[in-house]
Amino acid sequence: MSRQDSRKEISNEFKILQRKILLRTTGRILCVTAILLAVYVIFLRGHIADTVVGLGDRFLYHDYEQALEAYQRFFRLNNVFFIAFLFIVIFVVVLGVYLKEFTKYFNEINQGIDSLVDEQSEDIRLSEELEATEQKINSIRHTLAQRKAATELEEKRRKELVVYLAHDLKTPLTSVIGYLNLLQDQKEIKEEERKKYLSIALKKAERLEELINEFFDVTRFHLSRITLEYSRVNLTRMLEQITYEFQPQLEEKGLECILECPPDVSVNCDVNKIQRVFDNLLRNAVNYSYEHGTIRVCVTQEEAQVTICFTNPGEHIPEEKLESLFEQFYRVDDARASKSGGAGLGLAIAREIVEAHGGTIRAESTGDQIELEVMIPAMQEKR
Repeated sequence: MSRQDSRKEISNEFKILQRKILLRTTGRILCVTAILLAVYVIFLRGHIADTVVGLGDRFLYHDYEQALEAYQRFFRLNNVFFIAFLFIVIFVVVLGVYLKEFTKYFNEINQGIDSLVDEQSEDIRLSEELEATEQKINSIRHTLAQRKAATELEEKRRKELVVYLAHDLKTPLTSVIGYLNLLQDQKEIKEEERKKYLSIALKKAERLEELINEFFDVTRFHLSRITLEYSRVNLTRMLEQITYEFQPQLEEKGLECILECPPDVSVNCDVNKIQRVFDNLLRNAVNYSYEHGTIRVCVTQEEAQVTICFTNPGEHIPEEKLESLFEQFYRVDDARASKSGGAGLGLAIAREIVEAHGGTIRAESTGDQIELEVMIPAMQEKR
């Protein structure tokens, strides 16, 4: 329900409540008027006079004439004041009952607000006249609960990330120190072994650099806001360059990357940030592809937008986990293999950048094929 529809519903609810209060007020006034008329008629007919004179004769004066005279002196001559006093008493009583019924709406709303503060799990129940307000408060409660759960989940993932990265930082650092110590301690070492140790130390150092960059990504993701600097770029050449730079990672897993892109496709975008999107998507495809498979990068161009699909063979991703791929700190593999594991920010950052360009990104998993699709406007005005 939109905010405008919600306001209209609450406005209609207040109109219904207003009519109901008006009817109740009218009913109370008519009731009090009827009671007063009845009392006044009783006074005129003398029924109350006979009762008062009879009580005075029996308990006070023991003489009917004296009791009648006392009644006329104190009651008969001042009956207007007694009727007015009786009217006030009846009016105050009826008004008190009426206000008690009316203020119960405010008490119910206050109790509903208190339940929001106390974070109670049960839905809030109000009177039938406050149905729209009840729905509004319950909607707020559900929204707050969802936000709290999302915050707790994000914090949990953040803590897990720190533990994982701390462990992963220690592992390559220990290897680098170990192999460098071997090179230092062994005075006479074969050239082949020296190259081997240096190669391993270099790979571990590169892995260490990647993990440190992950830490910086975590900070930048939360402390910076994406700003775009638009320029016209040849998308075909950008993708050719990115796929070429990934050749070492592809060869390491025996993968082949096929780029299917029309010549000279151009888009108006922030070059560095869009390049990072494609770098993250291709890195993700390499990390989670089966070995000796084929990664396909397919580009289709329409008049208003360009679609780029990254497809790789990999383990099937359940439908309920596909949307979570783009959440920060999320990783499909709970075991989190250190070799391919990152902070879980690559796809989250990619979505932020794509949406900042006015585009969309989605994931699909069919069988053992995983597809990440990016759609961005071909032309975009500078902002």
